[in-house]
Amino acid sequence: MPVVGLTGPICSGKDTLVEFLVKELDFKPIDRVYKADEASDVVYQVDDEILVGANALIDYVTQRWRGRFVINGIPSTQLLNGIIKRPFFLLVYVDAPVLTRFRRYTSYLHLKNTTLEQFCAIQDEAAFKSNNSVNRHRSLAQVHINNDAIEKSVLWDKLRSADLMNNDRFRPSWDSYFMQMASLAAMRSNCMKRRVGCVLVRDNRIIATGYNGTPRGIKNCNEGGCPRCNSALSCGTGLHTCLCLHAEENALLEAGRERVGSNGILYCDTCPCLTCSVKIAQVGISEVVYSMSYSMDTHSASILEEGGVRLRQFVPPENNVF
Repeated sequence: MPVVGLTGPICSGKDTLVEFLVKELDFKPIDRVYKADEASDVVYQVDDEILVGANALIDYVTQRWRGRFVINGIPSTQLLNGIIKRPFFLLVYVDAPVLTRFRRYTSYLHLKNTTLEQFCAIQDEAAFKSNNSVNRHRSLAQVHINNDAIEKSVLWDKLRSADLMNNDRFRPSWDSYFMQMASLAAMRSNCMKRRVGCVLVRDNRIIATGYNGTPRGIKNCNEGGCPRCNSALSCGTGLHTCLCLHAEENALLEAGRERVGSNGILYCDTCPCLTCSVKIAQVGISEVVYSMSYSMDTHSASILEEGGVRLRQFVPPENNVF
């Protein structure tokens, strides 16, 4: 059951997105009826049912878990904080260039005399001067849509290609999950040349992680510990003088052959180099999944294939900015 929450600045095109979700993907709109003042609960309406407050709305959609719902605008921090924790919720931030939104705003007859300065003041009020600001929503959104289209059909084509209902957006697949873990491990890297992270998995359970950098007890690479990485040598040269352990090496050393077993999978955000590929084959890894290419890909692929190790590139869902 997906629940999509739409947020974004004034006249960014949220209403058009609601129309798309309703007509193309069979969503049901949740309308905000009114909010008397800052202290009052927001009142929502779904079909003929009236819901008072964020908790009532969250309970309503949870009990109807087979349905699809879209909320146009996030009117309270209570609603956002309560629903963003749910595994069925997707926050989508819709934006457009300021002048485009200004032209849309002044196209309404009763607003046609609004100046650009007045429009920017209204926008800034919503973006910065509230605990439930649009800027906060932007930082939390899982998908960002840039709606600079003049024609509605152009936006709808973009939304179709965005594949908003891809299950990975709500609950990552195993590949996506472990690759994100590898990318997180890479953040611990101290190598001056590039960050690389690795996760060793057996039966969908992590048995070891690794990232590249100098060995234990040696000064960190980013503190001058590896002269080769701190020089201007090009990629792939002078590797025999490099003191940094690779992410794959660290994970393999941590796990050992016995823990890897016969069905271990190695996830690495960068394709393993030639020397790591040799070690991967020796330990008995059954499959290597990588995200980014490296200069030695063809050599690594040849070694892994000969060693009976499957190699494949992980292609995540389309980037979350459209």
